[in-house]
Order: sequence, then structure tokens, then C-alpha cells
Amino acid sequence: MKSLNIPSSCKVIVIGGGVIGCSVAYHLTKFGWRDVVLLERDQLTSGTTWHAAGLVSQLGPTAAVTKIRKYTLDLYKTLEKEVEHSAGLRINGALSIAQTDARWQELKRQATTAQLYDIDLQILNKEEINKNYPMMFTEDLKGGILMPGDGAADPSGVTHMLAKAARRGGAKIFEQTPVETILTKNGRVAGVRANGQDIECEYVVLATGMWSRQIGEKVGVSIPLYPAEHFYVITEPIENLSPKLPVIRDFDSSTYFKEDAGKLLIGIFEGKSIPAFNKTNKVPEDFSYGEFPENFEHFEPYLEKSMKRFPVLETAGIRKFFAGPESFTPDTNSLLGEVPEIKNLFVSCGLNSIGIGSGGGVGKVTAEWLMTGHINEDIFNYDIKRFQKFHSELGFIKDRITESLGDLYGMHWPYKQHKTSRNIKKLPYHDSLKSFGACFGVSAGYERPMWFALDGEKAEYEYSYNYQNWYPSVEYETNNTIKNVGLFDLTPFSKFELKSKKAHEELQKICTANIKNEVGKCTYTHMLNKDGGIETDLTIICIGENHFRIISSAATRERDKFHIKKHLSEDMELKDVTDDYCVFGIFGPNSRLLMQKLSNEDFSNKNLKFANSKKVKIDDIETWVQRLSYVGELGYELYVKTTKAKNIYEKIIKEGNNFKISNCGMHALDTMRMESGFLHWGHDISPEENQYQAGLDFTISHKKEIDFVGKGALEKIKNKKLDKKFVMLTLKDSEPGKPLLTHDEPIYLEDKIIGRTTSGNYSFNYKKNLAFGYIKNDFSENELFNTDLYIEIEKHKYPATLLLKPLKISNFKEL
Repeated sequence: MKSLNIPSSCKVIVIGGGVIGCSVAYHLTKFGWRDVVLLERDQLTSGTTWHAAGLVSQLGPTAAVTKIRKYTLDLYKTLEKEVEHSAGLRINGALSIAQTDARWQELKRQATTAQLYDIDLQILNKEEINKNYPMMFTEDLKGGILMPGDGAADPSGVTHMLAKAARRGGAKIFEQTPVETILTKNGRVAGVRANGQDIECEYVVLATGMWSRQIGEKVGVSIPLYPAEHFYVITEPIENLSPKLPVIRDFDSSTYFKEDAGKLLIGIFEGKSIPAFNKTNKVPEDFSYGEFPENFEHFEPYLEKSMKRFPVLETAGIRKFFAGPESFTPDTNSLLGEVPEIKNLFVSCGLNSIGIGSGGGVGKVTAEWLMTGHINEDIFNYDIKRFQKFHSELGFIKDRITESLGDLYGMHWPYKQHKTSRNIKKLPYHDSLKSFGACFGVSAGYERPMWFALDGEKAEYEYSYNYQNWYPSVEYETNNTIKNVGLFDLTPFSKFELKSKKAHEELQKICTANIKNEVGKCTYTHMLNKDGGIETDLTIICIGENHFRIISSAATRERDKFHIKKHLSEDMELKDVTDDYCVFGIFGPNSRLLMQKLSNEDFSNKNLKFANSKKVKIDDIETWVQRLSYVGELGYELYVKTTKAKNIYEKIIKEGNNFKISNCGMHALDTMRMESGFLHWGHDISPEENQYQAGLDFTISHKKEIDFVGKGALEKIKNKKLDKKFVMLTLKDSEPGKPLLTHDEPIYLEDKIIGRTTSGNYSFNYKKNLAFGYIKNDFSENELFNTDLYIEIEKHKYPATLLLKPLKISNFKEL
């Protein structure tokens, strides 16, 4: 049946009338795109929004999440007044409590990061918590973090407030209008079919929550999320329960508490969840305001923990037991941005039970992304293109969400690895690596050695915010690499090939460097967005006439492929050869001697200079050798067909034993790249930075006349004073793990925050705690050297020193 009054065409269609869909529609109209239609299959909030607990918190586990949450709360406060519609905000504050030393460290780290965003918070000891909230048992606590500006909102109130604001901006909202399919033409969005009616449009935003995966599946789009059963109970009225009780997050018990009209709502984020809809593996199309049968057996252990925290619960009855579906992603971060499979199809879903608290910021980011084609913020951890196709396969995602739901309240350990859905991609020599003591982590789906256990030690992480149990391994691996030779597995590198008479011309249009068009030459370069933000960090090698190979980091495979294809001419084909080749990094002063043993070729500096490459034979196996190094040493990267890689690995180990070779993991690689001053995309550079801020302007060619993407923005940036600049710092008193430097720690000049860290490691070669970061560009080197600098970790300031050059300086031309 044809729906009345629905236009036959519009600019943007938003599918889904929950808090996210309404937020996206509102922000599109706010930013100037008024020709927006929102289609809801049933009624606004009828999916999962209606049963949300409504918690609103400004502080998140990362800087990017904190920014989004802070914006959300500020928006709700402002919008309530603007559209005269209540969001049901109750700013009673939120108290996060810690039962263990490790959790207390984590909370203090988050509290430290919060200072970068002017979030009001108080650090309380257990006596202060007991005094302020006498109903709670506090004897087992280490302390708590109170955020007075947090609280809760009414999910329905927030959604209808956003919908009202969207309508006022010009958006049209239609309920009872289920979308049957997304229409495409030539790989691009063409419209949707809803209630039998075709509606043409330029853009579609999928804000369809737990239905998103199966909607995407219909049109060949991978959207990795799946619903789990999610639980909370509401008690009978409790006498003397303060209406101003803050939201209590008891992470170590996997529980949270919220006052609810004189009653207490108790929710859980348990360590092993139950996937929903197990019989069909599909969310029913008509599942509106839906609930599942009660499951007291599953909830009971957490109810017991709740009674310990609030002894009054021992005599309180339960008025409501809620069990319903909530979708979760593989890493508990949202799914935003344009999908790689269909042009102009965007997603805004996968909120992992934090939709109300993040809805405003997520809607803003989605609208900006859609309207500009890129986002000038470092939110790769939200970009759907961080995932690959296999991440949405049923077996993978159902297994993973049993763990990822609990990750929300689990410890956010540095270097933490998931336990579920592992061994998806194994290297051909996986068993050999394992026999040498490899502890594996996941990199772009690959099981990749992170470090190698020494002297029969267990190859397992013992997570900590202090000294890392893998430090002895990294000390050995990094020391041996600078003294002898280290073997690093680089197979997960993203690898793409471009073969065409126009290939060089096309690369020149999207790269900032002057790409060398001579067989064997390598070029380090960046690709930018039109505002000059760094979108990719890569090396391009001319491997044949009109034939180029593009190498970028493992994690950005889908994202980089998408960016490159987006800017190539339509008749150009970019081939993804990532899984076709294994890559070995042979680095260290003995690497040339080892290469001479592996092959009859001449590897002298005269015959194979830095940033050059060539095809060689190793045991009659064709191997492409590049003289490049990410660790600051003489070194070579070997590219070999995956089917032949096991033979080459065994040959390298056999011959390498004569030169004291050691297997090395990713922790050693990351440490050594920092010693050499090499930046990493996703940590030290992102679309939030430009090459001048990052000190990478040497990758900009001022000679080539081609108007490459971002060139105009660079010209403007070049002639202005930079607002921030990249710096390297060390701590004056350095010991491994004392303290543990990671990222997002405030950098102080005396008592004022002037920046934040982006990477951290302990260098065993130089006995230094090393940090990268950005500071305001308001200070001379003299001021920075002669005024007290600090890095703050866990609310403690550590004296720091500015480095004007990397710890290790390598003159590759002379090696």
C-alpha cells in the first residue's frame, strides 16, 4: 500500500526512528541539508531505544568517545530549551567505583584524560563514598570517580525531542513505513522501496540498530553486529532511597544502579552473554517493543553481588524483570561512515547499549561525514571500514558478542586481546612461530606474533597497568636487532596493485609526494582529504612498467582501499593482493650478510640502495626485496607468494642462526619505530592532523604541478601559524612500567595542559620512557627546555624532557 504524503524523491533518506536516526536527521537539517526523509518501520523508539536505561556519561574509555559523549550531554541540555520538549534529564551525577587496584588505576587514567575536555570530576576515597551514600557497602572499595555533570535521560523524551527538532529543520518523518530494500544503480545508492513505493535519493543512512546486519546482507554490505540478550531489573519502592542518588557503576561486579521513581534499577554487563534469536539467527521484522522470557538463573549471580553493594536489596521485592535484545559489535565501538560496498550508503549503528549517552555526538559525526565526504577527527575506532567481510559472518559475530558485551564493564587493559573468534587467519608458518614461543595477537584478522617467550616462560599476556610481563622478551628482541639481526613478520600489511598506462598519473593526483616512476623505486607518501587531513600513510613501489604496489598498515586495509578507489578514475582497477603475499622484515646490522646467504644477488649498498627494490631468487622461489626499515636499522622487506612462504621462513631461520637471528614481535617493532621517530597512522597521525603539524611536510612535493587532493588546503596551511605541533618526550626518571605510558595522557607546561600524548613505550635500548604527542604551538624551544614539563598518568605528574631528535638517528644512505 502506498504511504500518503511521502515524496517520490529527496536528498537523504534515514532508515530507523530510534535515537540515532532522529539525531542524524536533526543534525543534517541543522547543518543545512533540509531535504531529509526519515522512515520508521513501526513507531519511533520501538526497536531498542524504548527499553534503554538512558544513562548519560561524559567520560569514555578513549579520547574520541569522551568527545562524542560530552557533546551529546551538552546538546540535550541546549535542545530541551530550543524546542521546548523535555529530554527527561536528571543530572544526579555518576559514580564509578573500583574494588581492585587495577580498576582504580584504570579509573584514575580515565579521570586524567577527562581533564583534556574540561569534564568536572571528583576523586573520592571509600570513606567519602560511605559518608555521601550511606546505603552502599563500601568496605571493599579502593575509591571512586564522581562526575557531577552526568546522569540519565528519558529515551523516549530524547528521541522525540530530536525528532521535533528535525521536523522544525525541514525533515519529514514517516512512521509505519518499513523499508523493503535499498535500491542501487552502478554501485551507488539510487533510493529505497518502502511500502511498495520507490523513493529516489542521493544518500541513505542506515540507523537500524540490531536489524542493520541483515538489512546490509540483502544488498551485499557487511555490517558486523548481532544482538545479545540484555538484562535489568527494577525493584519495588525502597524506603529512604534518595531521588538524587547518582548512577552507580560497579564495574568489577558487572553491575550498575540507577534510582527510578523511588525504585532501584539494576542492570548488568556480564562477562559471557547469550546471543539472541538463536533459532533463526534473524531479528524478526515485527519485533517492536519486544521482550524475552525472564532468565533468573542467568541474572542471579549479579543480583547477589548487587545485594552486597546495597544490603537493602535483601528485603526488596522485584517489580519488573526485563530481558530484551541489544546489538553489539566485535570491539564494542560504534559503526559509522560510508560503507565500502555501495557509494553514498552510510551507517550509524552498533551503539552497544550506549545509544542515549552517545546519540547526539554520533548523529553529528554522521551528518558531517555524509555532507563533506570525510571527517576531520581521529575516530577510526568508529569507522565501519576498520572491519573486513569475515567480521560479520554469523559464526564469527555470534561467538564474539558473548565476550564483547562484557567488555563494556571489563578491564580496558592496554594491549588486551580477545579470546573469542580467534584463529581466523593463520600464517603458513604459524606452528613454527608457536614452537619458538610466539604469543599471538590479532592484526587485521591474522594471528600475528606480538612477542616471543624466553626460557620456557608461558607465551600468555599477564595484563597490567604497570610492568608488562613481555618486557624481557622485547628487551631481548630489540637489543638483538640492533646488535645482530631480527626477523619480523609483516604479512598483515595491506597490499594493493594498480596496473595501467594511467597508473602513475592517477597516483600523482592523490598522493602528496612525487611518485617515482622507475622500476624498483619506492616512495613514502600520504593521501589527504580536501581539508589537508592525513587520510593514509603508505609506501608506493614501482614493480614494473605501469605497475605499482601500494603498501599501508594492516588495520587500515578496507579504509585505505576505499579512499584510493574513491579518488581513482572509474576505468581504473585497484587489486587487493594482501592475502597473496607473506612479508618478512629482516632488520639489523647483520641483515645484509644474511641476505647474501639467502640469495646469489648482490645486496651491497652500491647495488641496492635505501628505498630501492628488486626481484631476486631464494631457493628458486621468486621474492621481491625492498630495502626499507620501520625500525631504524639496515633492513630488507621480503615479499613472497603465500604458498611458498613456509619454505622461505625455514630458510631464513636456518641461515639466520649463523648470524644470531631472533624472531621478533609487534611490541619490539612498535618500540623501535618510536626510538627512530617514526609516526604511526591511527595513533600519531590521522585526519585530525596535517603534514606540517606532524613534521612530515618532507612528503609534500612542491615540484609537481598536478593539483593533488588537498593541495589547496596545504597552501593555506603553509602560510599560517600552526595551532599545534608534534613532539617527542622522555620521562626524566625512567623505569620500565613506572609509569606505563600509552596515549591520551595530558602534557603540562608547569600547571597548564598544553597537549596530549599519542603513543608511549619503554625503550630498553636507551633506557627511556618515550612518548609522542602534540602540544600547542605557542612556546619556543627555549621555553620548553627551561620550564617544567610534565606528563600526567593516573593523576600523578611525571617530569618530562623534550627531544629535538629521535633517540636513534639512522643515515640509511650510508648503511
